[in-house]
Parts: sequence; structure tokens; C-alpha cells
Amino acid sequence: MDRDRLLRDHVLYLLRGGGAHLNYDKAVAGLPAKLRGAKSAGVPHTPWRLVEHMRLAQWDILEFSRNPKHVSPEFPEGYWPKGDAPPSSKAWDTSIKAFRKDLKGMEKLVDDPKTDLFAHIPHGDGQTILREALLVADHNAYHLGQLVVIRRLLGAWPEE
Repeated sequence: MDRDRLLRDHVLYLLRGGGAHLNYDKAVAGLPAKLRGAKSAGVPHTPWRLVEHMRLAQWDILEFSRNPKHVSPEFPEGYWPKGDAPPSSKAWDTSIKAFRKDLKGMEKLVDDPKTDLFAHIPHGDGQTILREALLVADHNAYHLGQLVVIRRLLGAWPEE
């Protein structure tokens, strides 16, 4: 196998939650609607705030990576939802679906042999697709870990 393909496969594995990383679908599965906006003592975020923050950040990174006309939200307020709870079950489901869609978009960008993983993104200031894909994987892993801790504190994480 050539080194380019090997690198792409490693990055895809990481984006998909491979190895020691938690899979997104497992982290959000089965969380009761009544706990999506619940806070645990000493923790500043709710499951909703983390799920929606992850969606917003991943969407921004993906769009920056592929769209020279993309304008990022204001930092930090544009990367967090306004409230602690989703406005509806539909909002939760929409966020989950959008996260999955954008993750697939980043995977597609990485998987495409025409994408030069090392080339500077023309409208950036030194970023590469490789760097942005690793940022997505790293950011997602960090917040998925937080989500699991919150779910455990709320008694909503399956015993293993």
C-alpha cells in the first residue's frame, strides 16, 4: 500500500472513532430526552450544549476546508447554542444528523485522492486539509469524553 493511501486510512480511522477513541453514535445513543438539557454539579455543560457545540465547530472546520467564501461564526459565542436544552426533540435529532453528515463530508475530503492533504488551503493562513481533519478528530474526541462523563454523572451511561 502506498504511503498516501495509508495516511488517508489512518486519518479516516481516527475521524470515525477508531482505536482508543469513542464513536460518536455510541456517545449519543439512548440518552433520554429529559436528560439532554440536564446539568450535573460542578460541570458547566449539558449534553445538548456539547452535542450542538461539536456540530457547530465541525461544520465550521469542514466549510472552511472546502469553501473559500465561508465565513466562520463569531468566537466563542457562535460555537455554542443559546440554551442548555434543545428547543425540541426535533432539534436534537437535526443536530445529530447534521453532525453525521458533516463528519462524512470531512471523511470524503480526506478519502479523495485528488485532495492534497499537505497543500496549504488557499484562503487560509497556513492550514492544510490534514491539519483540519486532525483538528476535527481531536475536538470531537475531547468533547465526546466530556459527554460520557456527564452521562455517567447523570446515571445515563450504560454499564460496561
